[in-house]
Amino acid sequence: MYHPAPRAPVPLHPRDTVLRAQASTQQQLDLLTGPSSHDEDPLVQLQQPEGDAFSCGCDTTEEHTSQSSSNDTPAPERTLCQPCKPPSAVAGPTMRDRTHIEDTLRLANTDPSTELSAAMKKLLNIFHTAIQPMERAFKYNELRQHEVTDGEITSKPMVLFLGPWSVGKSSMINYLLGLHGTPQELYTGAEPTTSEFTVIMNGEKFRSIEGIVMAADSSRSFSPLEKFGQGFLEKLVGIEMPHKLLERVTFVDTPGIIENRKQQERGYPYNEVCQWFIDRADLIFQVFDPTKLDVGGELEMLFRQMKGRESQIRLILNKADSLTTQNLMRVYGALFWSMAPLINVTEPPRVYVSSFWPQDYAADTSRELFMKEEISLLEDLNQVIENQMENKIAFIRQHGIRVRIHALLVDRYLQTYYDKLGWFSDPYEVFKDIVNDPDKHYIFKSILAKTNVSKFDLPNKEAYQDFFGVNPVSSFKQLSSHCSWTGGCLQEKLERAISYDLPGLLSSVSKAAATPAPAKAAPSPPPPLPGTCEGPGCEEKPKNRWRKQ
Repeated sequence: MYHPAPRAPVPLHPRDTVLRAQASTQQQLDLLTGPSSHDEDPLVQLQQPEGDAFSCGCDTTEEHTSQSSSNDTPAPERTLCQPCKPPSAVAGPTMRDRTHIEDTLRLANTDPSTELSAAMKKLLNIFHTAIQPMERAFKYNELRQHEVTDGEITSKPMVLFLGPWSVGKSSMINYLLGLHGTPQELYTGAEPTTSEFTVIMNGEKFRSIEGIVMAADSSRSFSPLEKFGQGFLEKLVGIEMPHKLLERVTFVDTPGIIENRKQQERGYPYNEVCQWFIDRADLIFQVFDPTKLDVGGELEMLFRQMKGRESQIRLILNKADSLTTQNLMRVYGALFWSMAPLINVTEPPRVYVSSFWPQDYAADTSRELFMKEEISLLEDLNQVIENQMENKIAFIRQHGIRVRIHALLVDRYLQTYYDKLGWFSDPYEVFKDIVNDPDKHYIFKSILAKTNVSKFDLPNKEAYQDFFGVNPVSSFKQLSSHCSWTGGCLQEKLERAISYDLPGLLSSVSKAAATPAPAKAAPSPPPPLPGTCEGPGCEEKPKNRWRKQ
């Protein structure tokens, strides 16, 4: 005789398993204390009817069995309760108001003034006529390896984001630009997500630009990045989008610092690339979160590269609303304890404590403190944007001073070489002795004695050993030879630019920034129509003094 195989039990949903366990517990309580008000079968209550899986409430129906129809006994009413919607389906996370960002950064007034445009043209003219010729004559770029281009001078202020992986650098950029929930949003996650250097710029439309295209475009300030190789250009990405904030500033998102991975595994010189961006950044945001405060070799190397730029560093303790007030104070102290050996300055850097992402602050946290810290950070960013022209002029003047010191040192090396060179002496040995021991020939001391040069601005002596090892002495001429009847002397032009032209331009820009914009004059009323009378005294007829009274 055929016996059908027993059917396997249908697996229950985890929610039904929990509810069945609760029903069993209720049955045991009823056996001990008597039946409760719920006399119905608890398992029937727990069954969910087909239909809307997220409807909420209880329906009362009558279920008639075959026994009830035969005995004419009404079946008891059975309540079919359905679970309510989960909270995430009812309402999403509360988003934070962003009006304070637009107000603090003054995004409503982004039109460049004519004074700033004229000052930029004057700055470019001073650079081309006074600084760049001396730069090329004495090959300054081969000593410093920082070539200043027109694109760098005219570029917008650059804000650089550094820090360990998954501390909220990309989320902070999304929050500042309002990209959350849009197709332009930068990808974020708990794992290391950003593996490229991402440059977010202003553009007419949203588009992504490959690194090789950015480096090939001479109008941009990123053409010198070609020296880091094609491996790095594949890790360089540019994003253009129309945005009011990007009309005034450029953001650079960097790969997270991973201490347990060797630098060589990145495929390009990571520290050298970071140094290139650090040298050109107007503001550096070093971002941390409460779980990543340890300092490793890669982070320590970055702080060494930022030496001399401590005034541009801002430490950001992100995700602060994930901690209680007591734990936040402990983490704040631990952050300073970790950073103390890396930043050797008298005044500690500014630290901002908040949570920089679009969702509202967590409950039972210092909301007012976090909002004040966020506004202070935005004011700091706006100050850098407002002072971009003054910073450009000061940077070009500092660059001109370095070019001037380099030219004076090379001229002093040449003069000492010609003085020591005799009829029967070996030119190579004479110059080698001067380069290896410049103190014996008073190279640097003579520069300090005869010119108004600070000893703290002098470059290292070892740098000129490598410089003259690549560039022979015969490829240079003394400063007195760089003069002409029509163009004048290069040294005089550079001295005039450093002492008079650039300070005068800086003074005019500062005055223009301090002067408020003139208010628009009220429109004059239209003239009265013929035959009408307006104004006081118009009722009286004017007297004709030529008429005989």
